[in-house]
Amino acid sequence: MIKALRQETALLAGIIAIVFFSLHGGALLNANSPPAAYIASTGLLFYVVMISIFAVVRHSDALAIKLGDPYGTLILTLSVVLLEVIMVSSVMLTGESNPVLARDTMFAVIMAVLNGLVGITLLIGGIKFRSQVFNLDGLKSYLVAIIPLAMLCLILPSFTSSNSFGNMSAGLTWTLVITSIALYFVFLYVQTKSHTHFFVDADHEDKHTHHGPLESNLYHSILLICYLLVVIVLAKNLAIPINDSITLLGAPAALGGLVVALIILAPEAVGAIKSALSNQLQRAMNLFFGSVLATIALTVPAVLLISGMINEPIRLGLKPAEMVLLVTTLMMTTVSFSSGKTNTLNGATHLVLFVAYIILMFD
Repeated sequence: MIKALRQETALLAGIIAIVFFSLHGGALLNANSPPAAYIASTGLLFYVVMISIFAVVRHSDALAIKLGDPYGTLILTLSVVLLEVIMVSSVMLTGESNPVLARDTMFAVIMAVLNGLVGITLLIGGIKFRSQVFNLDGLKSYLVAIIPLAMLCLILPSFTSSNSFGNMSAGLTWTLVITSIALYFVFLYVQTKSHTHFFVDADHEDKHTHHGPLESNLYHSILLICYLLVVIVLAKNLAIPINDSITLLGAPAALGGLVVALIILAPEAVGAIKSALSNQLQRAMNLFFGSVLATIALTVPAVLLISGMINEPIRLGLKPAEMVLLVTTLMMTTVSFSSGKTNTLNGATHLVLFVAYIILMFD
């Protein structure tokens, strides 16, 4: 137990950071503060948030080992998506109104995962193993839920009417909230109860990698919650330099969504790529596709409800060029995972789409 507690210095750093930024954060993170102080405080804040996020993943992974799949990857996925909802909500509540932040973040997650991370994983996996296999039924189950939710939440709102505040109609808002939650719970039933074998590759048994001692479920659950609370409190502070940097650089607003997405996905990406290098492609894809599905199904209801409570406008519909890129990504993903095997060509194609997304952002 003592050895385990020594690994939790990140929690102490998080508590100290919360106290420090509660007392002095407003002054130091102000763009008008001295450059050296602003850069140092922002760097410190970013470091503490990142080690806390990795700690969340570490304890999620420990619970995953003890509970086994598919519950293991589900715990990790839900933890990561909860972090994303926290970050998006914090940025929504900080600074000037940004009605497209949630949309840009969800779109960034889809592009970063289905094109960037999946592309890198398939490419390096294909180079090392030439061809990798996965459970086709599991990937089809993800796509059956992802495709309609992506269309309903990110494309349909562009073709519907809005109210005087620029929001969607109440009918469409509640339709998206209810259908997103309902479809996700049906998927969870399939994943954890009726068809758990869809999400396990029997020929390449999934083995979770956990760096640290395994303690009781209660121990890891409590620390998981503690680290989540640290991120929740510090996320609002981190939102300040993110907003300021984008404004100062004159960068497109969509860059904020990509930054939030990459911060949240970083630890999950490392774990998934390690799994692929160990020829455990199924677990990597469970993490990736689970994140995309949970991002849409849980972020949409959360931000719509927050938007209604704080009377801030929110727009979910993508622009025409982004719609084309989203549909192309979903089509390419369906083709790549249609045979049960992947190779380097699949990875390279997804990376090309990710590059197109980056270029489109700045065009």
